[in-house]
Amino acid sequence: MSFARTIWKVLVGIKDGLVLLFMLLFFVALFGLLAARPSPGKVRDGALEIDLAGVIVEEATPADPFRALLSGQAPTEEFEVRDVVRALDAAAGDDRIKAVVLDLSRFLGGGQVHMQQIGEAMDRLRKAKKPVLTYSFIYGDDHMHLAAHASEVWLDPQGGAAIAGPGGSRLYYADLLDRLGVNARVYRVGEFKSAVEPYLLNQMSDAARENISGIYEALWSEWQASVTKARPKLKLDSVTRDPVSWIKASGGDLGKAALAAGLVDKLGDRVAFGARVAEIAGESRTDKKPGAYAKSDYSAFLAAHPASEKGKAIGVVTIAGEIVDGDAGPGTAGGARIAGLLDEALESNLAGLVVRVDSPGGSAVASEEIRRAIQRHRDKDIPVAVSFANIAASGGYWVAMSGDRIFAQPETITGSIGVFAVLPTLEKAIAKVGVSADGYRTTPLSGQPDFLGGLTSEADALLQASVESTYSDFLALVSKSRKIDVAKLDAIAQGRVWDGGTARQIGLVDQFGGLDEALAWTAEKAGLKDGEWHAKFLGSGASRYDSLLRQMLSDSSARQNADAGAARDLFALAAREQMGLAGRLNADLERLLGGKGVQAYCLECPPGAAPQAASAALPSHAVLRWLAPLLGARGD
Repeated sequence: MSFARTIWKVLVGIKDGLVLLFMLLFFVALFGLLAARPSPGKVRDGALEIDLAGVIVEEATPADPFRALLSGQAPTEEFEVRDVVRALDAAAGDDRIKAVVLDLSRFLGGGQVHMQQIGEAMDRLRKAKKPVLTYSFIYGDDHMHLAAHASEVWLDPQGGAAIAGPGGSRLYYADLLDRLGVNARVYRVGEFKSAVEPYLLNQMSDAARENISGIYEALWSEWQASVTKARPKLKLDSVTRDPVSWIKASGGDLGKAALAAGLVDKLGDRVAFGARVAEIAGESRTDKKPGAYAKSDYSAFLAAHPASEKGKAIGVVTIAGEIVDGDAGPGTAGGARIAGLLDEALESNLAGLVVRVDSPGGSAVASEEIRRAIQRHRDKDIPVAVSFANIAASGGYWVAMSGDRIFAQPETITGSIGVFAVLPTLEKAIAKVGVSADGYRTTPLSGQPDFLGGLTSEADALLQASVESTYSDFLALVSKSRKIDVAKLDAIAQGRVWDGGTARQIGLVDQFGGLDEALAWTAEKAGLKDGEWHAKFLGSGASRYDSLLRQMLSDSSARQNADAGAARDLFALAAREQMGLAGRLNADLERLLGGKGVQAYCLECPPGAAPQAASAALPSHAVLRWLAPLLGARGD
């Protein structure tokens, strides 16, 4: 008995210890959450500092706490464009803010429409007599798109600038798949639906080249117009047409070359830059380090200037990222999740609805699920406007067909009215290792689809008919919504991608404008005047543990790695671009092997943001499982 009592006491002691440990962890986590929340009281006289150490997005993806803690790496920070614009506009009217500092040293870029939105907000700030200063080690295309609108552009003397313009190469896998014995069965409708070309060809088709060249030239023209208008003295031709001579003219000094071309205004390190900001905004009372200046934190400033909630609510639903089946997101447009948000909003007595789209499309089924949910608002006589951001193509255009009016920007990429599906079969691969498939069928579809033995001609025809039926549904929706004859529409569809200006001319969008213009139009249709309404973003709200995770990992090796990966020179910029290559390879393989069904997706659309983080760039285990037997069956 004494032994049993001893064991019992030990177990009770362990239990009590675990309870105390969990209580301690709970209170530590609670304190961390409270401490991580930005405090409006931290806003003080001086400069507003915005450290854009990440990417600009339409909708931020919540941090995965388990993945972040296990990897020891803070996720790539995402800045929602509306928050950055709100902070800049609020700074114009806040007497405490004497200047705004944009630190672009670790900036990873964003879509061209988003860059233009922020640039216009910077212009408004300067009109309010508030200087805007930028600092970076390197200025690329997206850096310069923002910096062109600044009062002063500073560059570290060891840094440089390089303007590349849109474009580049993509990977083609036809020879590889043939060598591996993979039969990439492609089903598509649309001469210009080039999303599947990497699995069929070894180079870009003439039709795809014709289409993408028009898009890139339009984007490049808009970029040049925006930057040169903001910086009229910029010698852009010398920078882009003959970069070698441009650099040689400054003795090979990249910093001096950038200064001579008018890309930047000043060369100086952080200490010199900080001293300049201190001249404008005042010296710091607490930080006496060289280069310190009085400043307010971005997140605290946003907390001090919350979005207005006066008047009636106009709902804004965001469709950002790839459109997929299920509840994925935010940052990915899960069809069920977005449809659920829209149906919940039906009970909220919204005055109107704006659908904000920044998506290359994806699942045709999920796109239709979202479109039907939008239509339920329209059926209740709620005015519905659709606002396109960087990309609204394929499924991203499909969801807009239940809107009353479509707004886009000249830099918006849209259209891509076409669908496809990819189904790989391995009959050639297994034949290389002496395996064959045979059996008995009661019908031509028995045992189909057979991924190892191959598809019958009847199954092949059925799958193609399914894709053609989806394309017909797509055409019918667009024809009814845009009031364009189906035959005429088919001629401008075929999977072709258009820039916003051309899309407006051919009737795919109604007018130029951003989210603000779409909201104003919706308010007018709802009979509301200025001050009588506010935007209510459905399903928005940052994750409560995002700030805590970043604080926990801010001093770790992950933070040091992030700093080391910052583009501090041209080689670092090239290395960062290369990090996205594995991510693109993974995406291509997933599209081939993932079995996603019929897709209304625009893979040929230019990317709307910077390359993916390296943490997301490695091929998934599912892809590795597919490749392992294939690579082992190559033979010679």
